[in-house]
Amino acid sequence: MTASVQIYQSKKGWVIYIPFLITIAVVVLSIASGKYLPAIICLVVVLGLTLPMLLNTKYTISNNNLNVRCGFMININVDIAAITKIEHTRSPLSAPALSLDRLEIFYNKFDSVMISPQDSDNFIAELKNINPVIEVK
Repeated sequence: MTASVQIYQSKKGWVIYIPFLITIAVVVLSIASGKYLPAIICLVVVLGLTLPMLLNTKYTISNNNLNVRCGFMININVDIAAITKIEHTRSPLSAPALSLDRLEIFYNKFDSVMISPQDSDNFIAELKNINPVIEVK
């Protein structure tokens, strides 16, 4: 018997586009003033840090485990049986989420992670199907 794997992509809110807008402004101003090297450096750094997040932020439910992946920097595994509570939040704190429309997942005794799945209702239902005692606020 094979386990079902559910992959939820991150919702992308307007906040994630701010670094791109700032980068475009810096590049345009640098090129307009004849400074090509700062423009290229800024472009490479910002794209190198943000593109992996945009393309690879996802939340995978498989084998009673939740894997939170964000770019090449964040890879968190959470035992779904250890999840105690899920709260809706709009906290701007740093998180592996590309939108401010977030869920905070509380697990173990003191751990939590904020995420922003595109289909949060189905995401929560899938977690509760595996662990019915999860409290949702």
